[in-house]
Amino acid sequence: MTLLDQTLQKIEAVDAGWIRKAEARQLELTKPPGSLGRLEEVANRCAAIFQSLSFTVSRPRLVLFAGDHGVCAEGVSPYPPEVTAQMVLNFLNGGAAINCLARTCGVEMAVVDVGVAQSLPAVSGLVRRRVAAGTRNFCAGPAMTSDEVHAAVQVGIEMADEAVADGCELLGFGEMGIGNTTAASALAAALTGLPPSAVIGRGAGADDVCLARKLSAVERALALHAGHLSRPMDMLARIGGLEIAAICGFCLGAAANRRPVLTDGFIATAGAALAVRMHSAVGDYLFASHGSVEPGHAHLLALIGQRPLLDLQMRLGEGTGAALAMKLVQASVAAFTEMTTFTSAGVSDAGQPLVSI
Repeated sequence: MTLLDQTLQKIEAVDAGWIRKAEARQLELTKPPGSLGRLEEVANRCAAIFQSLSFTVSRPRLVLFAGDHGVCAEGVSPYPPEVTAQMVLNFLNGGAAINCLARTCGVEMAVVDVGVAQSLPAVSGLVRRRVAAGTRNFCAGPAMTSDEVHAAVQVGIEMADEAVADGCELLGFGEMGIGNTTAASALAAALTGLPPSAVIGRGAGADDVCLARKLSAVERALALHAGHLSRPMDMLARIGGLEIAAICGFCLGAAANRRPVLTDGFIATAGAALAVRMHSAVGDYLFASHGSVEPGHAHLLALIGQRPLLDLQMRLGEGTGAALAMKLVQASVAAFTEMTTFTSAGVSDAGQPLVSI
């Protein structure tokens, strides 16, 4: 039995009974019912994930997966493919946006080379798990072989397993890969059945000409691979990306280990949606960090049944939204587990007589 099969077998839906227990505790806390809004919803689901009313999410980890895309040969990005490797080094040197946000939010990071085309130098902190030197151009054939897809998904599962073994209680993920909004757009169209024009955006600043090339590439790829896009692993092999496959595996691994996991933007959510397609209960463990301005993101969020926690008009990727939302999840859990109850604080509940304190 493969690691993927073992992981899928371990995933269980969150017990609604634990949601009800958490809701009952919320009514005992020193606040009007429902006054913390969606923070209560987040805490209740975390309680159900951990199957406890006393738990912590004090050690968050964000895993950033990087990979290159052969579809860049179609001129779908204003940036050259070399930028993927350059940005990975920037992450490792601590100079990117995600480093700034992660440091501020107290989130530890892991950077994983799952498919960067260029060879990266030996740099402290780099997790070397390269499956291939990028994908192939999916306008000319499959992006990956079946073996490559399985290997990339396994990398994601193993990174989730490793995080849990290290004691991480809250997980998140991000991505880096020039051209990956094109792959995510193709996957979004295949997953939702929507036309490519409904899910394609400008990504990393594409102008009108570049956007037209991007739309053409996705339309041609979907036509070329029609008939081979019914199963998630086949979607990944035909039109996916190595880092997107790893993200899919990471979501599966998080669910199998019963850990809440924060999605990021459009590309990251494409990987999460594939994981949900593979096992519907994965959605119970996902929290959508933010709503990207990429048009396909809202459709993917609807597909996985999640509402974003933040709406900051972001579209950077890198796990930036996930890092920010991790602090919000921690706050929601702190309010749930640390707030006193009406009884313990000697505070009158609504409709109850006043007591001396």
